[in-house]
Amino acid sequence: MNIIYFITGLGMGGAERQVVNLADRMSARGHNVVIAYLTGDADVLPEDPNVTVVALNGNKTIFGMMRAVNNLVKLIRRFKPGVIHSHMVHANLIARMIRLFIKIPKLICTAHSSNEGGKLKMLAYRLTDFLADLTTNVSQEAVDILIAKGASSAGRMVFVPNGIDTGRFVFDKHVRNEVRARESVDSSTRVLLAVGRLVEAKNYPCLLDAFKLVLNDHENICLWIVGDGPLAADLALYVNKANLNGKIKFFGSRDDVPSFYCAADVYILSSAWEGFGLVVAEAMSCETLVVATDCGGVKEVLGDSGYLVEPFNPEALRQGIISALSLSPEQKRSLVISARSRVVDNFSLESVVSRWEELYAQPRT
Repeated sequence: MNIIYFITGLGMGGAERQVVNLADRMSARGHNVVIAYLTGDADVLPEDPNVTVVALNGNKTIFGMMRAVNNLVKLIRRFKPGVIHSHMVHANLIARMIRLFIKIPKLICTAHSSNEGGKLKMLAYRLTDFLADLTTNVSQEAVDILIAKGASSAGRMVFVPNGIDTGRFVFDKHVRNEVRARESVDSSTRVLLAVGRLVEAKNYPCLLDAFKLVLNDHENICLWIVGDGPLAADLALYVNKANLNGKIKFFGSRDDVPSFYCAADVYILSSAWEGFGLVVAEAMSCETLVVATDCGGVKEVLGDSGYLVEPFNPEALRQGIISALSLSPEQKRSLVISARSRVVDNFSLESVVSRWEELYAQPRT
């Protein structure tokens, strides 16, 4: 089967990594795969050399979008895909509109959040809903929220989770010791970790406020933040003004994220909104204890295998962190083993890829 994955961009993000992972696995299963991205730089790329990546060279101007759409149409005519699987709101809407004047045998559109935009984008989703064969979202809660907002109707949008490469995201004691030694962190220091783009959705100010509160109870503790984004300068200024430079370290974008999960004692998600909460599942797969805000599909991922707290509440986040740090080694071990098993049983990449393969092969109704 010829498959085009069409996504808004290939920056460092959960949706982008998911598309690249799907492309790699579908290519390994014998499919011919192209990833086409609308705009920006390609920071996340497939590992399989047989996967072709096409930059459509769009930008925020009308002429830039027209150029990108024209390039996409040319690609479709040349590649003749059996399926186009679009991801993220702009790519989803463009793929639907293109279907008005070019044949696409099957179009699946995937949203990656419960917050896909304001009323105008919800209207655009609703008006173009009939042009997609299927629309999916990465959590049941996100599906329910978008249906309630009128983006789609019951039965027209379904839940398909993100998949985790449980062979890559796995605990390694040697890696843990290596990373902590590299960062001059001794065995008595507790490491808190956050991974994600430095953007509004991740609500890092809430995390930093909670961390200041935790310091009142635990002096021998530090916070590592892995990721980059438009709020980097603002967050660094916040840390500097709070005199926390010796306690908080920003690592920027990294391609060795699993090693950070292994090195950490507790993973913290402070997000205001999420779709699936991919980083939560990654941390769980690496047997890292999780404290996360109750947003989007995070509770569907975490289950009873970690601590779920109210969003926008630094004190609630502090309490969750303190509870996690207070566990005995035996209690912690039991919880993280349960978390790893939950990811393997419900969100493994291989099972999710098989689900997509089934959906691609289903005849149109």
